[in-house]
Amino acid sequence: MRFDDKKIVITGATGGIGQALVELFAGEGGQVLFSDRSEEDCSDLSAVLKRKGLETRYLAGDLRQKTYCEALISEAAERLGGIDILINNAGIIPRGNILETNDDMWFSALDVNLTAVFFLCRAAIPHMKRAGGGAIVNTSSTWGIYPGPDHVAYCTSKAAVAALTKNLGRDHAPDGIRVNAVCPNEVNTPMLRSGFIRRGIDPATAVSDLGKTVPLGHIAEPEEIADVIAFLASHDARYVCGATVEVTGAKPVYG
Repeated sequence: MRFDDKKIVITGATGGIGQALVELFAGEGGQVLFSDRSEEDCSDLSAVLKRKGLETRYLAGDLRQKTYCEALISEAAERLGGIDILINNAGIIPRGNILETNDDMWFSALDVNLTAVFFLCRAAIPHMKRAGGGAIVNTSSTWGIYPGPDHVAYCTSKAAVAALTKNLGRDHAPDGIRVNAVCPNEVNTPMLRSGFIRRGIDPATAVSDLGKTVPLGHIAEPEEIADVIAFLASHDARYVCGATVEVTGAKPVYG
């Protein structure tokens, strides 16, 4: 029970990786308050977990709103009695080169993928400092470190998350707060599959074909990314700080 009685906030909880995270942390004893945009989706996830014997809390809302980000942290501090771990997992993937990227795509990527992380970290760190430490794990991307084609808004926002992580890790290590980021390549999530559907590609075939490009033989399943995030949040990673951990199955962005 690595997270016994730890007070944990998880964003993007109803997506593929998010659901794996909530179940993992709650299953290992954590007190979890999770977040996503849809009240209905949050309620459904809470009910599914309850049937598995896992009690969780949630607060639905729009991470593009500063007031919601701050309310989420305040709600966690009040209802859980503090914050030990913050998992900034929420993200969106606008697709297109600069000529195909409109203003809404650009600002939505920055707002959800980057600015919300800034607001949430800024609100959570004082609670962690008062408690004598904590852990923050952000979800960046290998495409933020090695930008791929035709995802200018996504790559830019995820690169900034990697930089923010390194800055916060350096600044708050003396406070006992470890800040790290996980950088996956492709992950078999509903968001990935929906992108194939929008392009008229059969998602099962596309995922299978992608798997053939990975030296380990398959693209990541959500649980394989969640396990790395949990490691970074746990005491096992007590000397890991300011790191951007690539989780790729040995597949480069190009190749």
